Amino acid sequence: MAGRLSWGLADQAASSATNFVLGVYVARSLGLEAFGVFSLAWVTFGVVLGISRGLATDPLMVRFSGVPEESWRGAVARSSGTALGVGVAVGAVCLALGLAFGGPVGHAFACLGVVLPGLLLQDAWRFSFFAAGAGRKAFVNDLVMGAALVPAMVAAAHVGSVAAFVLAWGASAAVAAGYGRLQSGIRPRPAGARPWIHEQRDLGYRYLVENVGVSGAGQLRAYGLGAIVGVGAVGVVRGAELLLGPFLAILMGLSLVTVAEAARVLRQAPRRLRAFCLLLGGGQAAAALLWGAALLLVPDRLGGFVLGDVWQAASALIVPATLGVAAAGLGTGAAAGLRALAAARRSLRCQLIASTLYVGGGLGGALVAGTVGSAWGVAAATLASSAVWWLELRSALREHHQKPLSEVRTS
Repeated sequence: MAGRLSWGLADQAASSATNFVLGVYVARSLGLEAFGVFSLAWVTFGVVLGISRGLATDPLMVRFSGVPEESWRGAVARSSGTALGVGVAVGAVCLALGLAFGGPVGHAFACLGVVLPGLLLQDAWRFSFFAAGAGRKAFVNDLVMGAALVPAMVAAAHVGSVAAFVLAWGASAAVAAGYGRLQSGIRPRPAGARPWIHEQRDLGYRYLVENVGVSGAGQLRAYGLGAIVGVGAVGVVRGAELLLGPFLAILMGLSLVTVAEAARVLRQAPRRLRAFCLLLGGGQAAAALLWGAALLLVPDRLGGFVLGDVWQAASALIVPATLGVAAAGLGTGAAAGLRALAAARRSLRCQLIASTLYVGGGLGGALVAGTVGSAWGVAAATLASSAVWWLELRSALREHHQKPLSEVRTS
């Protein structure tokens, strides 16, 4: 387990380093307003990613982790084909809307539509490798994406537009997606998307709503913050997220493997699942608080060197952003347990409550005290949401001890 968790951390470190460098490069190259436009495209991608994961890779992680290779390969072919199909379908909509809307925002969204298939397929390979316990392959795949991004960003900097950077980001993902096909030896089957979605519908539809609730809440907050305070405020929030990037790399890296590991714990030692989730969530919360404390010691000169004009405003959000991430880390421990238990109805309920609180806290805080108020509102909402996750996990574990797990499949 330690080895698999380590590869999850290494993989997310590579992925987050790529995202961090991209974000910093855009912020320094284009300024606060353009960085806000890029951030709108970024949070929109997050919504589409949630759709893809809910329908394609989340059911794969729950039901095909640690299964015989033949079963895994067949599931991956259909799962990756589903992700690719989502990218093509949603990408076409983004392209059409972006061209119709026009302007910097429209052009950025049009380019996002072009690159969505490659972005989603690359993400699907990562989850597929972790389901097989082959985190090393996911790590190498993200290294390939990072290496491809460097020359792409240099070319985008010469163009000097948000759209160019979106294309550079997507082009590097397409390269890594092609390499993932070679790593796995599996050809995605878009034709298998319909039967895959049908077979996994009891989990997939709930995970779809749950994931869209997460990313959709972020998108609503970003759009609402832009309308209330201005597009630059979206860039400020994204800047604060970049400052927490190294810790978020840990959180996201663990999330790649914790569901699979929790599922293994549930099969091998069900009574230890609660302790596993508590250790996972508590450890992440403590790490977030330590990282936030370190950020408070960063001198303005160094912060300005990294984020340019974005630093001054983003640094004011360090304390509330850190508290929010710590609360989220605590909640992910319970979320992993609910996923392993295949308690999709409970996790969906938790996520809908969390998303509602997030949007309400973020926009309510923005109306009262601008960008800083939004950050504090989100922190309070996330803490309340974490409590909801743990209450639901306690109830789900009580039910599980009375009825054996019947959701895990191997074919």
